[in-house]
Amino acid sequence: MFHNLENNSLFIADSHFNKKNQELLTLLEKIVNKELTPSQLFLMGDMIDFISGESKYFIKINKKVIDLINKISQNIEVFYLEGNHDYNLQKLFPFVKVYKREMQPIFFKYEDKTIALAHGDIFTPWHYNLYCKIIRNRPLLHFLNLIDFNNFISKKIEESLLQKNICSMISDFDLFAKKRLKNYDANIIIEGHFHQGKIFKSEKQKYVNIPSLCCSKQYMIFNGEFQGVNL
Repeated sequence: MFHNLENNSLFIADSHFNKKNQELLTLLEKIVNKELTPSQLFLMGDMIDFISGESKYFIKINKKVIDLINKISQNIEVFYLEGNHDYNLQKLFPFVKVYKREMQPIFFKYEDKTIALAHGDIFTPWHYNLYCKIIRNRPLLHFLNLIDFNNFISKKIEESLLQKNICSMISDFDLFAKKRLKNYDANIIIEGHFHQGKIFKSEKQKYVNIPSLCCSKQYMIFNGEFQGVNL
């Protein structure tokens, strides 16, 4: 199934929203307040530093962002590609088109071009795939909630994530992009996850890595071409 990619669509990736990284809140408020009026909104994964549909503590502390996304989704088309920090989300976003990792890539059409979108943590080794299944397991997550007395597990996860340095550059982006392109049968490939904010063009394909909002303070607008925009 193909969706249509529209001009003036807005792409956000890897904002890792938490106490320290507040850029996502600022950008969503600009959309709600009509300072930005995108035709479509693409949330490319890892929007929140951690959240799942089962994590009561993280749902509570991120309620403002959740409410803003839901408000936006009642007015424009919103696509949310789950990442490795945010998953099992559909019940939190009833009007958003949410795509789990196993449903990615998703495909779009723009004029005569085929476009593939994914968070980016796909086409990975078997042990990472197993890890992804374990951390998304609903019964396990519900059990962890039951034993999360005084939110001690959740707060340890929160504190650990706050200490992480997630902003680094890939030394040979062109080589990296060529390897990613081999996984896809599409004209344009759009991913987040890698925090690079760069574009690579081969003879037949284009690879677009959406910038990390928390690292570079940038998102991207699509109008036939992709352009990075400072927050």
